[in-house]
Amino acid sequence: MKKYSIALLLIYAINFQAQSQTNDSSFLNRTEFKVGYYGNLLWDNGINLGAEYLWKERKNSKEKKKGQKIITHQFLFNGSIGYSTNFANKTDNGLHTYYGLIWRRTSPKRWQLHVALNPLGYYRSFLPETYEVKGDNVEKVFLPGRGYYNPTLSVGIGRQRKGKIRSASYFNITFSPRFNYNAGTFPTLFLQYGFRFNFKNKKQ
Repeated sequence: MKKYSIALLLIYAINFQAQSQTNDSSFLNRTEFKVGYYGNLLWDNGINLGAEYLWKERKNSKEKKKGQKIITHQFLFNGSIGYSTNFANKTDNGLHTYYGLIWRRTSPKRWQLHVALNPLGYYRSFLPETYEVKGDNVEKVFLPGRGYYNPTLSVGIGRQRKGKIRSASYFNITFSPRFNYNAGTFPTLFLQYGFRFNFKNKKQ
């Protein structure tokens, strides 16, 4: 009986491993990582790193004269972190992070349209060397700057790589207001372009 139990466990382990290798529901299979430029090309330029996790996907098939066309609609969870600065005088340094949801449409020719709403956003500015007076002493301020609530709204396009499920280039225009900026709100507009990739990318 013991020998049969060991054999059954071995068969189960092999079967489970085979299912895991072909299962598209694993975290790495459903996740795209991205890296790219973030800034306005004028006084604020930097880099942005992030990840997108596939939540829901729906494919619509249409019969055309040239054959079947498949249009893919996706909802993805999105998270990102980045840093930007004014390289000329380094007076506008900031760290930003945001989280939200992306809707994406992929055409039969691999062109993509996406809209991203990130209601959870934070921006931390870093000022140049700053000092403050405390009594009779003048002391240097550690990490001078301020934090702001900073949601974002992005609209963009991209192109999926041929033969890949999750790997593409992208270009976004991002509206990003900073709330509680002095006495009001400071609206900013940024460009984002870069590349998305998947560590366990499969061919279609």
